[in-house]
Amino acid sequence: MIELDKVAHSYGGGELLSGISLTLMPGSFHFLTGPSGAGKSTFLKLCYGELMPSAGHVQLFGRDVGAMSRDDVAHARRRIGVVHQDCQFLDHLPLAENVLLPLTVAGQDTGAEADNLIELLSWVGLARQAASRPPELSGGERQRAALARAVIMSPEVILADEPTGNVDWDMSLRLLQLLVELNRMGKTILIATHDLNLIRAAKAQVSARVLRIKDRRIQLAGADL
Repeated sequence: MIELDKVAHSYGGGELLSGISLTLMPGSFHFLTGPSGAGKSTFLKLCYGELMPSAGHVQLFGRDVGAMSRDDVAHARRRIGVVHQDCQFLDHLPLAENVLLPLTVAGQDTGAEADNLIELLSWVGLARQAASRPPELSGGERQRAALARAVIMSPEVILADEPTGNVDWDMSLRLLQLLVELNRMGKTILIATHDLNLIRAAKAQVSARVLRIKDRRIQLAGADL
């Protein structure tokens, strides 16, 4: 689905990531750890074509990103749902319209998705907040709304960048459970996080591979987690 082969990425004149080879297989569940500034967000951006590698190759669904047009990359990214760390919304739009934005941008008929939207908002526990504006939502509600927006187009892969970084433990577990449910539905999940307790909680529910960025490379984390 997403494959990196000897990928490197440079930033500010220095190499941030180097020699990374990794394949995200269908239905797999991965965690990505590492200290702040290690390159977790950069790695995710490489995985969905937001950034281009300075060396090596990234393939999205069997095609080399370097050989794809901008439209081709945009089309491939519809198959990838991204939960950004800052989970930005358009504050003047109600929650329901914010969740539908990926469909709007893709030129799809949002009216035809009304039933799916109601079901999706119910799934993340936000049906009552459908008409609320983003500033009226709590941190946990915003994170769940970001997850709903990421899956509105039924992507095959979910990439989440510190999705529990700004919420309490109970809400972290709730978000984790939603991601575990998506994985059980066959979705490929990759979560970048520094929260080792979250990883331990997940490993009790799902077979998750834990990766760590260290010295610009990705390593398979050991049993110390």
